[in-house]
Amino acid sequence: MKRLLRGGRVVDPSQGLDEHLDVLLEDGRVSRLDAGIDTDGAEEMDVRGLVVTPGLIDGRCHFGEPGFEHRETLRSGLMAAAAGGYTAVLMFGDTDPPNHDRGTTELLLAEAARQPWARLHPVATVTKDRAGKALTEAGEMLAAGAVALSDGDRSISNAALLRRALLYAQHYDVALVHRACDPNLADQGVMHEGEVSTRLGLPGSPALAEDTFVARDLLLVAETGGRYHLGPVTTAGAVEQIRRAKDRGDSVSCDVTPYHLLLTAEEVADSGFSTATRVEPPLRSAIDVDALLEGLADGTVDAIVSDHRSHHADEKDDVQFSVAPAGVVGLETTVSLCLDRLVRPGVIDLGRCVELLSTGPARAFGLAGGSLEPGRRADITLLDLEREVTVDPAAFRSLGRSTPFTGWTLKGAAVGTLLAGEPVRLP
Repeated sequence: MKRLLRGGRVVDPSQGLDEHLDVLLEDGRVSRLDAGIDTDGAEEMDVRGLVVTPGLIDGRCHFGEPGFEHRETLRSGLMAAAAGGYTAVLMFGDTDPPNHDRGTTELLLAEAARQPWARLHPVATVTKDRAGKALTEAGEMLAAGAVALSDGDRSISNAALLRRALLYAQHYDVALVHRACDPNLADQGVMHEGEVSTRLGLPGSPALAEDTFVARDLLLVAETGGRYHLGPVTTAGAVEQIRRAKDRGDSVSCDVTPYHLLLTAEEVADSGFSTATRVEPPLRSAIDVDALLEGLADGTVDAIVSDHRSHHADEKDDVQFSVAPAGVVGLETTVSLCLDRLVRPGVIDLGRCVELLSTGPARAFGLAGGSLEPGRRADITLLDLEREVTVDPAAFRSLGRSTPFTGWTLKGAAVGTLLAGEPVRLP
């Protein structure tokens, strides 16, 4: 099967490409990139006016299946991914049961194979039941198809346990993804500790809770040589520590979410305590946001992730802010937010944006995607930089509806994806 993408603007950071080219696909792989390709027997897709990129990869998603299907199923989550322009997602193991054994990893992959919308990359838990006490059989889960290790939003407080986990990560050459937060410093905080939390009378979680654990983690990384990925990073102190670790040559990477880039703790007050601003880590200060944006521009940050986390309305919307579960949906808003609020005002250019959404996550997690180099699998995303969209949760493919960006009008959107050269068509 041959397919020719005709006349698009090809942006591929892995090859330093940003030019108008035809892209020839054969047998599910990229065959050739050139101007004016003339080939017989190829089905043509006219993509003039669109941007052709390596398939976008979301490095942080939380679906509900198994155990919490009322929040998000694999079907609804992967359909939301395709609608948002993603060809692959990393799914973290905070389910019931969690992804802490080979059988669960195989179950996830078998079910995902029946959903032809986007690829699923399971992330296995570091500890059994994500309890932070005993390591899982990482080798078995990685052999079954898991791509990284993480306890998701739970930090590992036991430094000796984390040290052993980093040694495992080094042995298997995979990333250990850690949510760095000292639980004693964070205590029961539901938003960033600072002037706003004091004014609102809400318990706060200080930036120091993240900074101290990042410092500890990086000392362990330097000693073990393990691959470490901080996610999501939210504080100025954490960004600077990651920057210095990279300068030393340590094997570290990190990601950030759109809401930590675009919103501050003031949003909790401005929204009237909307539970859509209840996220973890919490929305931080303007100083932290500026540091994150600087990290995007200078290469410190490796990926932008949606941190998609769906909750039923009864759990999320119909409760007080202080008891609402943390997290919002993001698969269907992240790309447009990046194009409109980061690329359009010149915070980063389009090539860097594609790197953060595709090439960067592929590199951080050792995935096969992130490039349109000939011979690579033809997972592709199509972007329309002029398409104007208004964020409307009622139109989401996701089962979740909670987002702090409801009603935002954004210019730029994903308008299609291809998996192994075949266009994805949502029902």
